[in-house]
Parts: sequence; structure tokens; C-alpha cells
Amino acid sequence: MVPSMHAHVGENEDVHAFDSLSKSLGNLALPRLIAQAEEMTLAATSGVVTYSRKVFIPLTQLCRDVCHYCTFASTPKKIGPAYLSRGEVLAIARAGVAAGCREALFTLGDRPEDRYDAARKALARLGHPSTLSYLREMAQAVLGETGLLPHLNPGLMDDADYVALRPVSASMGLMLETASDRLSAKGGPHHGSPDKLPTARLTAIAAAGRAGVPFTTGLLIGIGETRVERIEALVAIRDLHREYGHIQEVIIQNFRAKPGTRMASHPEPSLEEHLWTIAVARLILGPQMTIQAPPNLHRPEELAALLRAGVNDWGGVSPVTPDHVNPEAPWPHLDALEAATAAAGRVLRERLAIGPAFARDPDRWLDPALARVVRRSVDARGLPVVDDWHPGTGEPMPVERVSGTTVRSDSLRAILDRATAGDRLAPSDIVRLFEADGPDVALVADAADALRREVAGEAVTFVVNRNINYTNICLYKCGFCAFSKGSTRAERGPAYRLDLAEVGRRAAEAVERSATEVCLQGGIHPDYDGNTYLDVLRAVREAAPSIHIHAFSPLEVTHGAMTLGLPLENYLTRLKQAGLSTLPGTAAEILDDEVRALICPDKVNTNEWLEVMRTAHRVGLRTTATIMFGHVDRYEHWARHLLLVRDLQEETGGFTEFVPLPFVHMEAPIWRKGGSRSGPSARETLLMHAVARLVLNPLIPNIQASWVKLGGDGAVAALRAGANDLGGTLMDESITRAAGGQNGQLCDPARMASLAALAGRHARQRTTLYTTTQTDTLILAGE
Repeated sequence: MVPSMHAHVGENEDVHAFDSLSKSLGNLALPRLIAQAEEMTLAATSGVVTYSRKVFIPLTQLCRDVCHYCTFASTPKKIGPAYLSRGEVLAIARAGVAAGCREALFTLGDRPEDRYDAARKALARLGHPSTLSYLREMAQAVLGETGLLPHLNPGLMDDADYVALRPVSASMGLMLETASDRLSAKGGPHHGSPDKLPTARLTAIAAAGRAGVPFTTGLLIGIGETRVERIEALVAIRDLHREYGHIQEVIIQNFRAKPGTRMASHPEPSLEEHLWTIAVARLILGPQMTIQAPPNLHRPEELAALLRAGVNDWGGVSPVTPDHVNPEAPWPHLDALEAATAAAGRVLRERLAIGPAFARDPDRWLDPALARVVRRSVDARGLPVVDDWHPGTGEPMPVERVSGTTVRSDSLRAILDRATAGDRLAPSDIVRLFEADGPDVALVADAADALRREVAGEAVTFVVNRNINYTNICLYKCGFCAFSKGSTRAERGPAYRLDLAEVGRRAAEAVERSATEVCLQGGIHPDYDGNTYLDVLRAVREAAPSIHIHAFSPLEVTHGAMTLGLPLENYLTRLKQAGLSTLPGTAAEILDDEVRALICPDKVNTNEWLEVMRTAHRVGLRTTATIMFGHVDRYEHWARHLLLVRDLQEETGGFTEFVPLPFVHMEAPIWRKGGSRSGPSARETLLMHAVARLVLNPLIPNIQASWVKLGGDGAVAALRAGANDLGGTLMDESITRAAGGQNGQLCDPARMASLAALAGRHARQRTTLYTTTQTDTLILAGE
């Protein structure tokens, strides 16, 4: 229980400190307040402003409270049936789905059965003891039959209520509105509304925190409270969030006088008053808090001022249903809202009913079934992927090149200048590049492409090669891998092991088909030891003496050395003597043990992977480097990975190229179990190629685009964003196909030339080590 507002403030901040805070905020001129709030907001949001595309489902307009400004609450005589029927609820939800909505906002009065006999009788006919019970059934129906994520606003609830509703909702909400008890006294706007007592509301918000519910709350300003009382309410919200971490957004809503209410003639707060409160909220609640203001309660020309004051969310905007709480204020069209947001130098992006910070940690904040849905829906920021593109699906990759600038463009240019000069970027700089959105995506991509032109020229290179995956039987259980089989029995397809004669035959056939390279990789078969890999090399070398053998991931190398009891350097030397030419830099996934513990806990760790690469370079074996991204990782993990690769390259100079590999999710075990995202978004995929070019400059000159993962459109987009290489023709590609990839198993030289032409460039065949082939082959589209 929260016994009183002053006692609550005193839990973390004594009265003197509170008075000091109020005085310091009160002494700041509004322009200075806004400047500080804007700086704080931009530091955490990258200029992105979110909104939720939703439908409003007014389950009941009956309420036991009588707020003097409310037009939502009604009486049985005015509204007819006390509750929407199941059919009516689902009809609204399905209309929302058809309009591209992702959220169903249930609005309803507070426990109307406590006041109205009509509500009690209606519930009895519906077979429910309470409004909350019926709400649970309807939320479950909407979630199960339409896929919309419910957000529930049912009023005061206790611990048991939250526990009951949590499995059927992505988030819930309750406006604190005010910290002022006197507004509930006779003559005040909350007189006769027991659910509006601040102590009762704070108690309910605390209960939501104990239940682990992502929660929305906020203030309603201009109903008679003072500025000090607003500060008191914001401090109370801040302290509850510090204790439970569950406040996902705080709404600063301005009172609007409505005809037909007791407060119809009450003055509305000025824009200046609203801006002051928003800025103070930002300063009190901090940079990470989402602060919302309803865009339909201001003129379009005023929205930029709200953003400068600290707003980074517009709340729910419905293309289907009206704002039932403020019916006199229609929602702005989304195109107009996007234009107003862009005019303020921000980028408008859709979010889910659960805020992005909470969507990034769904296991903590959601029941398992909902966690799976949310995790599969979002990118690494926790924002929904709205273009429906995923790596490997064969669908065209949408490439958004938006002109203009944002409030972050100048600071990004400073980072780009340092990268272009070859400076080592800080991890935070790299994260900011990955956060680029809207026009800033083109800014980063163009900088990377200009650097590519300077470093690697206009040729799009490729190697003619063949994949030989000699076994798919593997002792390891990497969560992302659909290729490996755990035994000789069929699991997700037939298991196999090629004999040495077949490996040699395929290598010889590759030479006949003009390949200059064979790429050899397989699972860690339980019968394999270090001699097996040596035998594979000898079989290939005997069958195809001239072929370049690009073989064995660091996991295979480590396994081979361990089984023979040899140091890495000795074993790698033996592999080289047996015919190994270069090593693929696979098994890197994400070079961060926090991520590896989730996706490949029994595999080589970060330091072990780096040590294999370091040792290979020392014995004269060049290698590639890869990243496999878009599963459980975040931008800070990508930044660390890139810097580890850069630092090792500065030490050894042994990497020939860097290969971004977007996670293909369809058949991956970790995705099928609901444990990963559905691959990176198109924006993230494009940026990975661009940012890799920038971060690794000037140490690694070649950035490869994987046509297998990206498809043709995606490969062309990557070529326009810093990539200069398309990898290999990959006769018999099987690993991505096993994961559900639909982009084929061969990209022949003519197709390579066509992709290069689409990017405005020409194709050139290369060797594995990026020298020209004997004929210095220039491949033209159509040949």
C-alpha cells in the first residue's frame, strides 16, 4: 500500500529534497527546460517517434465513477446493451486487422456492476461474475482469433486481477491523472469518483509492477492541479518505476472541455503549460522513459513543439475507430502525422502495444505464448517489422531511400567522417549508426558506398566455386542451425555422410565446371577426429590438384586439434601441408559470449574463435570473417563483433573479406521454439553491410553480400550500400536451403553479371584471395 502522497515521496526523497526539486524546475525558463528535455530525449531515441496502429474496443461505457469532464461514461438508458457482444468485439478487431492494425485497446468504465443493476444482469446473461471476467474472455478471443495484441484499461485492479489478465494482454494501463487529493473533494472534478483517489491509483499501479505488467500511466493536466502537484505525481510515477521497472510510457494529456459536462466552461491549459509539463516529465523521468502526448488534441502546427519538449510517442492512432475518450477530436491521418513528425526532424515508426524496451525482453514481461508472438514480430529495437520481408524467403527486399535530414543527421555525419578517415569508432558510435532510420539510412548507405568506390572500385567480384558439405550429422546443438542432424536417423530431413571417394568426385566435377574453389564444411560427426579432416583434404587434392581448398570452420579446426591432442598451430600447419588453402570465418555467429550462451552454448566461445583465426593467420592461412545476425542479438553486440574483427585484422592482416549473414529463421530450431526474432529487418540488413564497410575501413577492403540470404533485390541493395563482392556461385548450396531459404543453390556468372548491372556496375571473376583469374574475366550481363 502507498499510504499517502507525501509519505510516498519521502520513501526515496525527503520533503526538503522534493521542495528543492520543485523550486529548481520552477526557476528554469521554459526555453531552457525545453532545450534540456530535447537533448535528453534525442540521446535515447535517435530521433524516432513511435505510435501504435490500433483499434479502440469500448467494451462498456458504464462506469461507477462520475468524473466531471468525461463524455465516455454513460448510463444504461443512453447506450442500450451494457456490453459489446462477442460478435461486435471481433468485428471491430477484424476491421482493425484489415486496416493493418496490431493493437486492440479495450476501453471501459470502472466496475460498472457495482453501480448499475443493468450491468449485473448483463454479466449474468453472459455467464460472468464481473466485468473483468468478461474482459478476459474478450481479450482472449481477440488475441486468439485475430492476432491483435490487447492493451487493457479496466480501471482499478488488485494483484489477483493483474495475474488473471496478464496472459491475455501485452500491456495494461491506468492514468494516475493527478497527485492532488483535494481534486476529489466536493466541487472538484473527481468528487464522487472513488477510483480517482491518488492513493488508490498508486496502489493499483504498484500491483501492476508486482505482477510484471508493462504499464501505461500519466497525468491529465489542466483540471485544477498546480504545477507542484504535477511534479509530485511525476515523482511518484518515477519512484514506482524505480521499484518495479514496469512503466512503459507516461502520457501527458491536456484537458479538453467538452460540451454536456460539468466542466464544459473550465479553461483548457495553454500550449505553454503543456510544454512545461512535458519537459518537466522528461527531466524527472529520464531519457529512457517513453513520454506520450495525444496528437489529436493539438493543431498540426503545434506537434513539433511537443516533440522538442520531450515527447517521443504519439500513442494509439486508429485508422478504423474514433477516440472514444475525446470523440470531438478526430485522429490525424497517418500521412499527415508522419509529415508533421518529419518536419520536426524526426522519423515516425510503428510500435506494438508493448513498448520497444519491453518487447526486447519478452520473457520477463509476457506470458510464454505472447512472448513468442512479440519476439517474432520485432527487430533488434523492439519495433515491429512492418514490411514483411525476411532473409531467405525469396520475397523482394524493400529498400527505402528517403530524402531529407533528421535531428541526428549532423552527429551521424561526424561519425561517418571519422570512419571514412579510417579511425576506430567507439562502440556507442557504431550503435548510433545501426539506429539510423528514415533519411539517415540513406546517409549512412551513401557514405559507405562512396567509401567502397574509393577503396574497391566499381567491379563487383565473385568466385566460381562449389560447396561440398560432407556430412550433416553433428554433435552440437546450435539453436540457429537447421542443417545439422543429431544422429543418422532422419529428423528434419535425411542425415548423410559422404565417403572420401564422393568428396573427391565432386571436387573433380567442380573443376570440370570451371570452379576455382571448393568450400568444404560439415557437421562435427561423432566418428570424426583430426585425421578425418586431413583425409578429406588429401581426397580433394588428389582428385583436383589445382583447386583452391577453402575449408573447415574454427569449430572443425578446434575439434580436429583436440582429438589429436595437438596445439592449434601444429594442427593448422598439418592442414596447410595437406592442401588447405584458406579458412572460412564461419562459426563466428556473434562474437559475444552473452549471445553465444543462448544460440550456441556448446560451441567455441569468442576468444577461442579469435584464437583459431589468429593462429591461422600466423601460419600463413588467410581467412574470411562473418557475422550471423538478427536472432537474439542487439546493436551493441554487433558493434562489439565488428570491433573484435577490426582489432584482429589490425594485428594480423589475415582477413580477406567480411561477410554479413542475416539469420534465416524459418526452420531454425530456436525460432520454431519461439526463442528468437524472425531475422533482421530490411533496414538492419542494409545497414549491416554499410556499417561493416565503415567500421572496418581501411583494414578489410572487401564486404560481401550473400545472394543466398538476400535474394537478388537484397544483393543489389547491399551493393549500393558498401558491398563490392557477391561471394561464390555456390553449386549445391545446402545450409541456407535447410533453414528454409528460397533463393536457390546456384548463382552462375551470367546471373552475377545481371545483379552487378542492376547496381550500375560490372562483374569480374576473382580468385579466393581476390586476385584476378588467369583470363582476368570481365563478365557482362547477358553473357
